[in-house]
Formats: sequence, structure tokens, C-alpha cells
Amino acid sequence: MNVADKPGMHFLDTNIFVYTFDGTAPAKQEIARALIQNALRTQRGVISSQIVQEFLNVALRKFARPMTTSDARQYMSAVLLPLCQHYPSLAFYDLALLIKEETGYSFYDTLVVTAAIELGCHALITEDMEGGRTIRGVTIVNPFADVS
Repeated sequence: MNVADKPGMHFLDTNIFVYTFDGTAPAKQEIARALIQNALRTQRGVISSQIVQEFLNVALRKFARPMTTSDARQYMSAVLLPLCQHYPSLAFYDLALLIKEETGYSFYDTLVVTAAIELGCHALITEDMEGGRTIRGVTIVNPFADVS
């Protein structure tokens, strides 16, 4: 069963959005597009304001053909903002520091994990962290684990 098909909310990390524009990795691109389409259709996939910021930074500066401001605004409006359900509070940062201590993850990865926890997600979909690990009820899932 695909993690996006399981009941409950799941959190999408920045790399999922970046892969939708990566023509050099067609298998990952297909998986990423399906995950985002499912998230928008079911309204069970979510992101945080951090994901919006990270994606726009990459899209505007690091893509082989960077997005124009107009394209970035359109993508933000159509895809990122409908999925964005988490905006940080001061208590969020305190919890993130505790989770950083528990996990040993980088501060920015910890912010992603903490947002997923605060949103009550069952899964964090990313390739950037240890797949299979569960942190405070959120299981990290690498959707590209079987892609060569």
C-alpha cells in the first residue's frame, strides 16, 4: 500500500516538489508528481511554510532552467499554498530543539519533522532522512527507496 493511500495526513518534504521538475530522474519525477496530485486531490498531504520557502529558493536559483517570478507565483498559488497548513509559533521552535536533541538531525530537518508532528501526520515523505524511523508517531518514508 502506498503511504499516500493510508488514512490520515502525510507531510511532503521539499525534495518531492523539486523532483517534479527534474527531467534527469524520470522515475522519481513520476512518483513525486503522483504524490503531489494525490495530496491536492485528497487534501491529506500537507506542508509547512518552510517547504514553500525552500522550494521557491531552489526553483528560482538552482533549477537547470530557473522559474520566472511569474511561474513561481503561479505554482505557489496552485500547488504550494493549498497544501501549506503549518506556520511556526514560538512553542514550535522549542519543540524542534527537543526533537533535534532526541534525533541528532540537522536543525532544518528537525523543523520539518516537528511540523509533521504538530500537524498530526502519520508519515513524513522524504528521501533526506532515515526511512522507516518513527519519531513521536511520525514515520519517515522514502518514496524513492526502490528506484535505482
